Amino acid sequence: MVDSRLAAEGSAIRRRRECLACKYRFTTYERVEEQRLVVVKSTGEHEPFDRAKIVSGVEAACKGRAVSAEQIDALASAVDDEMRLFGPEVTSSQVGLAVLEQLRSLDEVAYLRFASVYKNFDAASDFQSELDSLSKLTQPTT
Repeated sequence: MVDSRLAAEGSAIRRRRECLACKYRFTTYERVEEQRLVVVKSTGEHEPFDRAKIVSGVEAACKGRAVSAEQIDALASAVDDEMRLFGPEVTSSQVGLAVLEQLRSLDEVAYLRFASVYKNFDAASDFQSELDSLSKLTQPTT
């Protein structure tokens, strides 16, 4: 081997090599093969994990709020990273709860909006009980 260095913003290793027989030099790139993540829906259906679905759902919940695209992207990355810790298969429930957990600390209104869709609210009392539990979690203990 002649030379080895990081390439593609650190996601690959570029290696310069030399054939010992003919002295020809060539370059190889080594990349980490990411584990494919599959989401198991409540119906039992399996589908590939799609980070873009998280981004679009959170964008909808954050519409009109002071939440930047960078914050939404960071939230989606945090959820993606967390789901990969569970292994190659996660449930849609695990994904939804992880999104809610991240939204709780990002923006409470966006949290309630997302929760209303995710938890299928059908009455004002659903909002009130979720708001009550959110208040209990965010109040400092004395």
